[in-house]
Parts: sequence; structure tokens; C-alpha cells
Amino acid sequence: MATHAPWFRNWLQLIVLSLLFVTVMELIHLPAALLLGPMFSGILLAIFNRPVTVSKKSFATAQAVVGAMIAHAIPPSVFGRIAADWPLFISCIFSVIFASAILGWIMAKLQVFPGSTAIWGSSPGAAAAMTIMAESFGADVRLVAFMQYLRVMIVALVAVLVTRIWMGTESADHAVAAFTLFSPVRWLPFAGTLLVIAAGYLIARCVKIPSGPMLITLALGIMVEDTGLLTLELPPWLLALSYAMIGWSIGLRFTREIVCYAARALPRVLLSVLTLVAVCCGFAWLLVQFAGIDPLTAYLATSPGGADTVAIIASSSHVDISFVMAMQTGRFILVLITGPAISRFVAKRLGAQSSG
Repeated sequence: MATHAPWFRNWLQLIVLSLLFVTVMELIHLPAALLLGPMFSGILLAIFNRPVTVSKKSFATAQAVVGAMIAHAIPPSVFGRIAADWPLFISCIFSVIFASAILGWIMAKLQVFPGSTAIWGSSPGAAAAMTIMAESFGADVRLVAFMQYLRVMIVALVAVLVTRIWMGTESADHAVAAFTLFSPVRWLPFAGTLLVIAAGYLIARCVKIPSGPMLITLALGIMVEDTGLLTLELPPWLLALSYAMIGWSIGLRFTREIVCYAARALPRVLLSVLTLVAVCCGFAWLLVQFAGIDPLTAYLATSPGGADTVAIIASSSHVDISFVMAMQTGRFILVLITGPAISRFVAKRLGAQSSG
């Protein structure tokens, strides 16, 4: 019994700390609280040497749930909207990806972070997805999470401020959605969703592609939703549990050395994030000037990452939501495709230069 006591105590501390962090973050309307709270709790336990382990199967299952969540968040109309205005979408999406890749390359060149870590940390996709994929391609998932979620918080803060200035306080206040952990569940679609998640998980175990559980479930989810076979049902408690698994898995890998390293790099990472936000504001201005898009729609469409937060803000503001979501979704899909190649290219070039 005594042997299991420390294990039980550590898990209890982890869960209590996570609940505390999530509650505080939800109260102050901090984005990604369900993932950041557990991650911060894991970091605290890790640096105070309280060992807890999240199994690989739990982490893979959580990835599959996140894949289903992203699939559900992509409306079918998105692809039609992109096809209708493809030159505009392609130019904007590539511009943001190019700007983020350049900033990642500069950070790697200045040795703020290693090459692939800097690239994945700067990638303007969904933060949870980028963090999950980064690990599969040799990046330090701890530092990628640090960069991604710092940007999510800054982008969300700037987005709320812009909305507040442009639309007034009422719209900005509605932009923060009330979170309910237990809401009514449609049991038949939920059973179908669990089958899709299980299929994604099992196929990923056989195929063994990087970030397989997330990417395969994402593909399956888009197929069943777009063909009308099933509307995915993901109760908040399932998402909360999955985010907690991912947050714990990342946070528990931190060490005091990594925390100190990240703290020293904070000013330069912050400068990089603010630069990317400013560059994206420039792209938004071009959309306003040359494409006739209204300023708030243009800003939300070009915001680098934090797509879920942007979606909440857009849905409560007088903007072209289909344009915003099409731009955010198109960029996310393209980052999924190009991210590994850009990461490998930068890492190889920097490696060649350092050896030369």
C-alpha cells in the first residue's frame, strides 16, 4: 500500500492543481484554458520532481479526439468559398505561412531555439495540432507548446481589443463563450463519433504515420460530416479530458533547465509573436484596400493561429464568418501539409551551415 501512496498523491495533486488553474483561467477568460491549466500543473509537478506518467495510448486517444474536434469545426461550405475566390485565399494563406517561416528561421539562426522547434513553434496553425505534430518531426514539444500558446494568448487578446474598438464593448463581451462541462448529449451521433475516433486510432496504429491518430481521425471526420453520414458529437467533458491528457503529457516533460531556458528566451519569442501579428495586420490592410473586405473581417481572417478563439469572436461580431473560417481553415490545412517539409528544410540548411 505504501508503494502506491506517492503515485496516488502525485496524481491527486495533478488533478486538483489542474482544476484550480482551469477555473482561474476560465474566470479571467484566458483562451485554451482546458489545455493550458493541465499543462501548467504538469510543469509544476515536473520541476518539483513529483513523477506522474501519462501512457502513450492515452495520449494517442486524446490526439484522435482532437482530430475529430477539428473535423467538426470545419464547415462544409469552407471548401466552396475557397474554390470561388482561390487566388485571394492562396495569396493570403501563403503570405502568412511565408512570414511565419521566415520568423522561425530567424529565431533558429539566432539560436533562440533549435531549427525544427523554432519552425513548428512559429507555424500559424491550430496550436494543439501544431504541438502534437511537432513531436513527430523531431521538435522539442515543450518549447513548441510554449511558443504556440504564448501566441494564442496574444492573438486572442489583440483580437478581443480590436473587436472592442471596432464593434463596441457589447460584442467583445459576447465573444467570450460560457463554458459548460456537462451539456445534453445526442447519444446516437456520440456513439458514431466514438466509432470514428476508435477507427482513426486503430488505423494509425497500423499505418504509423507521424501524428497519425489526429490526422487520420481528422480525415475520417471530414469525410463522414461532408457526406452527411454523421454529425460528430463531442461532449465538452470528453474534450476537457482529452485536452487534459495532452496538457499533462507536455507539461510533465518539462525540467527546471527547460523552464529557465524558456524564460530567458521569452523577450525574443514575444518580439517574434508581436512581429507576426503586426505583419498579419499589414496583410489585413491590403485585403481592405485591394479586395474591399471590411477591416474587422480582414483582421480576424489573417490572425495567426488561435482559430477556435477567432471563430468565437467572429460568430459574435458583424463580420463575414464564412470568409474568416475559410481563410483560417485553408491556412491550417496548408500548414499541416507544408509544415514537415519546411521544418526539415530549415533544420538541414542550418545544420549544413553550422558544419560548414
